[in-house]
Amino acid sequence: MHVLILGGTTEARRLAELLHGTPGLRLTTSLAGRVANPRLPPGEVRVGGFGGAEGLAGWLGDHGVDALIDATHPFAGTMSFHAARAAATAHVPLLALRRPGWVPTDGDDWHDTASLEEAAKLLPTLGRRVFLTTGRMGLAAFAAMDDLWFLVRSVDAPEAPYPARTEVVLDRGPFTLDGERELLRRHRVDVVVTKDSGGAATAPKLTAAREAGLPVVVVRRPPVPEDVPVATDPEGATQWVEERLRTR
Repeated sequence: MHVLILGGTTEARRLAELLHGTPGLRLTTSLAGRVANPRLPPGEVRVGGFGGAEGLAGWLGDHGVDALIDATHPFAGTMSFHAARAAATAHVPLLALRRPGWVPTDGDDWHDTASLEEAAKLLPTLGRRVFLTTGRMGLAAFAAMDDLWFLVRSVDAPEAPYPARTEVVLDRGPFTLDGERELLRRHRVDVVVTKDSGGAATAPKLTAAREAGLPVVVVRRPPVPEDVPVATDPEGATQWVEERLRTR
């Protein structure tokens, strides 16, 4: 049984670790290739795009894929729709592994927005020193904001355009609460911007912001296909695969 994982997330890597070595199972993880030195999961790995839904459907058929798991990042919405269309075309069962989003708690000062552009428009009303944790791909939305100072954290160095007053920290999660507290204090951050990525690896910044009384601009997730079965953790996805393996 050949399982293809559309990966690039902590959950995808954990799922590959749980499934690797299962008798009767061939495992392939696909990575988009946006990170220069990704943490590779066990099993076979392919890097690069498929050429849209049609290309993915062709790949599923050409490589004898029996089950597809969409474990892409919560903000890789286009890929999730491609996966749904490709699975339907190739008649391959599909499971979405989607980590739950973050939920505000008492003391949080969250400001929801639908896009990075909306977040940028809101920022001048909230602070002047911004901790921008939305990844290196969306910095153009903030590039014209010369009056604000930005601390940008990403795995790889960002490419222009990005704000003129920017300091870059190259780092990869998971992050600790003590580390996030010190980061906010050392850089005198007064507002945080994040995508609702969910998960524990980057959640400590939200706790640190709450403790410091800082506003947090949270970009909501894009829509995803609604008619796809969902597992909320790698263990649930593992069970789905094992059940299919037993009934073959």
